[in-house]
Amino acid sequence: MANERFERGWAKLMEVDGEGGQRVIDSLQDIAPDLGAYIVEFVFGEIYPRQGLDLKQRQLVTIASLATQGGCEPQLHVHINAALNVGLTPQEVIEAITHCVPYAGFPRALNAIFVAKRVFAERNVQVAN
Repeated sequence: MANERFERGWAKLMEVDGEGGQRVIDSLQDIAPDLGAYIVEFVFGEIYPRQGLDLKQRQLVTIASLATQGGCEPQLHVHINAALNVGLTPQEVIEAITHCVPYAGFPRALNAIFVAKRVFAERNVQVAN
């Protein structure tokens, strides 16, 4: 079962995160390879394939969760890229982060928005004002 979960998870990870997901898993190989396997098997093999939310909705929830926690900027970078990969627009990403202000405060929203700004610049994505 674990091998099947890993394969299913790896396929979903590549669909959502692509090279960014690959880099995260690769970065864990020399220190915590089991953690990488847990991410692939559980998060992408069990949680992401569930019914009820599409990939765009899942990325909006993930971005909001990471933005409101604070201190998750590297993970936000990966998931903002993933949001663009699955078809969210820059405006939707910005709005999701802006919506977090009353719940998490300006400092966390600003940190998240600056991650989004960096991702958009790296990908040469134009933001409509």
